[in-house]
Amino acid sequence: MGRLSDILNLAQKRATDKKLPYEGALTPAEAWEVLQLAPGARIVDVRTRAEWDWVGRIPGAVEIEWLTYPGSHPNPHFTTQLKHQVDPESLVMFICRSGVRSHSAAAAAIEAGFRDTYNILEGFEGDRDANGQRGRVGGWRHAGLPWQQS
Repeated sequence: MGRLSDILNLAQKRATDKKLPYEGALTPAEAWEVLQLAPGARIVDVRTRAEWDWVGRIPGAVEIEWLTYPGSHPNPHFTTQLKHQVDPESLVMFICRSGVRSHSAAAAAIEAGFRDTYNILEGFEGDRDANGQRGRVGGWRHAGLPWQQS
């Protein structure tokens, strides 16, 4: 339990330092380690269906769109879907493409009564590189973590 506590304490310190509204912020590698160490922990991928299908999926992740595709409208059923698919007592880590939508989703989860919520920094694809492309600087895929293409 020592390693898990160390990771979560670091994530919580990031949240405190950045005044985030949720429990903590994890790097992709830390999130993967938490998933291995914390029974019942869940990753909630809040990207769009198109992103899951065309860019890739994280095996075992709960998939709930934050913004709908097509149209990029807020998913009015997000918290209801979250409550149906994830136990509010679980440690929940949110991921999107870059960490922006997942930040909002983690904040919404707190408002909906989830207590142990974390954002995965860098997201699935990471930041844009000098050529404006994702997937080469940071992110879940760049870290070599498990993912699959449809």
